[in-house]
Amino acid sequence: MGALEGLRVLDMTQYEAGPGCTQALAWLGADVVKVESHDGDPARGPAGHGYGFLLWNGNKRSLSIDLRNPEGRDLLLKMVPNYDVFIENFGPGSMERLGLDYETMKAMNPEIIYARIKGYGLSGPWSGYKCFDMVAQAAAGAFSITGEAEGPPMRPGPTMGDSGTGVQMALSITAAYVQKLKTGKGQMIEISMQEAMTWYLRTAVGSGKYGTRPAQRSGNGKSPTSMLYKAKGDGPNDYIYIMGTTQPMWENICKAMDRLDLLEDPRFATIEGTKENMDALVPEIASWVAARDKYAAMQALCEVGVPASAVLDTTDLYNIPHLVERGFVHEVDHPELGTIKVLGWAPRLSESEVTIKPAPVLGQHTREVIEQDLGLTEEAFNALLADGVVQEWSQT
Repeated sequence: MGALEGLRVLDMTQYEAGPGCTQALAWLGADVVKVESHDGDPARGPAGHGYGFLLWNGNKRSLSIDLRNPEGRDLLLKMVPNYDVFIENFGPGSMERLGLDYETMKAMNPEIIYARIKGYGLSGPWSGYKCFDMVAQAAAGAFSITGEAEGPPMRPGPTMGDSGTGVQMALSITAAYVQKLKTGKGQMIEISMQEAMTWYLRTAVGSGKYGTRPAQRSGNGKSPTSMLYKAKGDGPNDYIYIMGTTQPMWENICKAMDRLDLLEDPRFATIEGTKENMDALVPEIASWVAARDKYAAMQALCEVGVPASAVLDTTDLYNIPHLVERGFVHEVDHPELGTIKVLGWAPRLSESEVTIKPAPVLGQHTREVIEQDLGLTEEAFNALLADGVVQEWSQT
């Protein structure tokens, strides 16, 4: 049984921020019905199952419906009383133009939780602007703290503007659902991607003295004991990151390197001294790391209590023994692609178990969902199909 079993979600989201939210809910046991046009979520791509789509839409059912057709809109509204949550992340004003705004939904289901992901929120001078992940990151300050100290702002790697916003929305929906179970009342939830991103920048913001000065870029490290080092090998990711932040950790770095003599040098006796004499110490550590492959260097440091990791690439994530043995890598059977590998869900609940399932094919569950929610006869459903109001996938 999944922790959120019984929670039903109408998911009218696309790309990553919304789908990341609803996949989190689905992986916790919620029944998520992905509402798509006949063209599908743009993340599907031309073939219908782009990698981005596959990684953000597991454990969902796909309902393909033409919402620009008044009959399709009315059909969706009739389904609303069967759901606890409606969520969307379309551009500003899209739901209002479709006649699917909060007040309309609330009239159909007074207990509905209506969740909205927007780039800059529903109010303020920028509320009408469109936004994608990296735009939100730029607007939240993430670019300003990424890159070398003397270089320009740099585009961050992870798509936290989308996925990070999605996780916060999932938490908010869960909280609203708990409140609804107590009070019987639904509510609207709004989240700004720009504002959500600041959650992940709070440590950097803190270094800026409560907004009195900008946080600085520090590249791959500004301390010899907390820095990226090149390991043995010619691969683009043959590096290790060491993060020794305390005096005992610095002493253990010396122990791992078999260089206790460094502690006898007055310049390096304390961790504060290592920072002051960085130019002299970095070559010593770099020489030791360069003589070993990244995994050997990582193991030597970790075994004496120093936080360190080899720099893994995205292929490593599917094959590294640690993640495989923990069951984080799942093989799922996709109806068109066959067996594919997907990464799992990090939280592990001892009393909640949900089997990871593949992302759906467009319209794969249209008939199933409509019959479940509205009890239509086969004849009535086929009429909707013939009129182009709905679309279903059939395995050939």
